Amino acid sequence: MKQSQREYKRIVVKIGSSLFCEGDFTAFNALAAEIADLDKNQGKEMVVVSSGAIALGMSMLGLKERPKEMYMLQAAAAVGQNDVIERYRGIFKSKGCHVAQILLTRDDIKRERHLNARNTINALLKHGVIPVINENDTVSTEEIKFGDNDLLSALVSRLISADLLIILSDVDGLLDKDKKTIRIVSHITPQIRELACPTDKKACVGGMITKIEAAKITMASGIPCIIANGRHTNILASVISEPEKHGTMFIPKERLSEREHWIAFGTRPKGRIIVDEGAKRALLNKKSLLSVGIVACEGNFEAGDIVALSDRQEREFARGKVRIGSKELDKVKGKRSDKEAIHCDNIVLLD
Repeated sequence: MKQSQREYKRIVVKIGSSLFCEGDFTAFNALAAEIADLDKNQGKEMVVVSSGAIALGMSMLGLKERPKEMYMLQAAAAVGQNDVIERYRGIFKSKGCHVAQILLTRDDIKRERHLNARNTINALLKHGVIPVINENDTVSTEEIKFGDNDLLSALVSRLISADLLIILSDVDGLLDKDKKTIRIVSHITPQIRELACPTDKKACVGGMITKIEAAKITMASGIPCIIANGRHTNILASVISEPEKHGTMFIPKERLSEREHWIAFGTRPKGRIIVDEGAKRALLNKKSLLSVGIVACEGNFEAGDIVALSDRQEREFARGKVRIGSKELDKVKGKRSDKEAIHCDNIVLLD
């Protein structure tokens, strides 16, 4: 089935900081009004993942460059978050919609705690309320350090079984080397990754790299993802009606199981294992990882932790749940042994 023939009812929209920057809220105001119309009048269940707290806080505090100090980032987020939600509240209220603010950290959507977040969002949608979600930047130093609402939007999409994720910024999607928009991506190859360049905007972090990573998560969750330009008029309606013609659409693959998704995306890897070409071929063929194929270990991890698996060129191609900690692996790496570092059932391929 073509994506344009699918019925998108539950839609997550991620709005980037670039749409809040430089004091021009024309694009933001139009987007918020369109979200309210889709929710109120067109029967859609809209969920918003919104950046902007730090960007707006910087403006209100008179900061011209993104602070490097953690306490200043937290101060900017604390000031700006109020402004973010008030801007949504004002527009949604004028359209007859209610808004709810939800601040999440990675802990809130971990495997063992995600049900509470899911039930809260579902309850709000059931009562016709539009959730506006952001990272809890004022208390989560790790989230501020990485500042990745693209990732959050993908995890929220998976959490609530969304039908579509739309990531909006000030770019027309993923551009090829000739600066033309790539319309369809069905597989995230090394060539696709090379096209994704980090942003140079002072108030924004992440850029296209994190959007590609977010799309990778939704593809593995069976959810289509579209990266589009939020400054285009009626962009949401255009994307929903003709998704292959606006921005870049990432076609979903077969959905990973909950356990596989947790291994691949549910937690940050505690370390990395670099393997040789023979071990990589074996892993790609659904085999277990043995100590003889390990070239090096990075980080400190224990049995049961999640680690990244990379080749000699440092390209990450899988993640897995280790059976042996890093100290023991350092002693047996490259040696023949019957011990499995990671059983094949605990390895998830990323590409």
